[in-house]
Amino acid sequence: MIADQHEKQRATRLSSRIGGRTRKRFLVLTLLSAVLFLAIVLSMLFSRNSNSSAVLAKSDGSQSLFKPTIVNTAIAAFSAPKGMVWVPGGEFSMGANDPPDMDDVGMKATQDARPIHRVYVDGFFMDQTDVTNAQFAEFVKATGYITVAERTPRAEDFPGAPPENLFAGSVVFSPPDHPVPLDNQFRWWNYVRGADWRHPLGSQSDTRAKENCPVVHIAYPDAEAYAKWAGKRLPTEAEWEFAARGGLAGKPFVWGESFRPNGKWMANTHQGHFPDSSTGDDGYTGIAPVAQYPPTGYGLYDMAGNVWQWTSDWYRPDYYQQLVAVGGVARNPRGPDSSFDPSEPGQPKKVQRGGSFLCTDQYCSRYIVGTRGKGEITTGTNHLGFRCVKDAEKQMARR
Repeated sequence: MIADQHEKQRATRLSSRIGGRTRKRFLVLTLLSAVLFLAIVLSMLFSRNSNSSAVLAKSDGSQSLFKPTIVNTAIAAFSAPKGMVWVPGGEFSMGANDPPDMDDVGMKATQDARPIHRVYVDGFFMDQTDVTNAQFAEFVKATGYITVAERTPRAEDFPGAPPENLFAGSVVFSPPDHPVPLDNQFRWWNYVRGADWRHPLGSQSDTRAKENCPVVHIAYPDAEAYAKWAGKRLPTEAEWEFAARGGLAGKPFVWGESFRPNGKWMANTHQGHFPDSSTGDDGYTGIAPVAQYPPTGYGLYDMAGNVWQWTSDWYRPDYYQQLVAVGGVARNPRGPDSSFDPSEPGQPKKVQRGGSFLCTDQYCSRYIVGTRGKGEITTGTNHLGFRCVKDAEKQMARR
């Protein structure tokens, strides 16, 4: 009897333990199920709209989130000046990552375009195309302006330079006749006597500047002088990128996700083996006339390829890190106070954007939107031009 009672008590305790363990297991399984369900929901939310946000893998394996672009809803209260379009401004994610299908872009072109950070810019008007030779000719005719490339360098500005090297000219792409290593750009660039905006390949060449092509061999002071004469200014780097993206967020190209959607060429870039051969598969082996490819979402042409474009910002590779350290959304940033390029510390440089007809994934991939170029302010080349912007307030004042 007593033995039966003890047996019943032991059975009760055992049953209680088993029941407790069962309940604990049930609770653990329930919690794990909830966590798994939450993970699935979050994954669906992040991937639902690829047009407004994108998560792109960087070459170091980490992830950087492009948040949606928030476009200002207000429209311009007046029509755009001739040859310009309205860019509404707003808040967007600025910078660049390696595209998902590329482990390492040419010249590591995205490295100084990180970290991705939030920026706000006011609305503004922007030239629909790069400034053309015909437009620049009007400026020269009206003002008598002489570009930097047309001026004979002064000995005092270049101490130690042989006198025979002090002649007017500019830098011209001169492709070699055979493949060369890509470790020294002077294998395909030369300073050419008489090269200027009127004579893109030099005074001895038969090539003359074509009216509807972008003006080139433009140093930064030349671009500034034109902009002032036209009642405009050069864009900030942030304005330029907002305009180029056309409302898209996180896309590697100004037109979207694919370099050649449906096999269509979207910009004038380099095809063939760089730098010694160019096949011109996109229709051009050098500079193209403006507006030969589809416009961006804001109606702007040639925001990738063809010719580089000056911006007003000084260049520093760590500028984006500085903005992120401050925190919040950078409002109408105008670049650092001074220039610094570790590869050439003594050369004052401004940011250039957009890439050119020489860009290729073999060497320079800076047709990727968000990537940054740089250039010494008194140096022009035959793949460097510019376009201008205008503040809405100035346009209203002229009415």
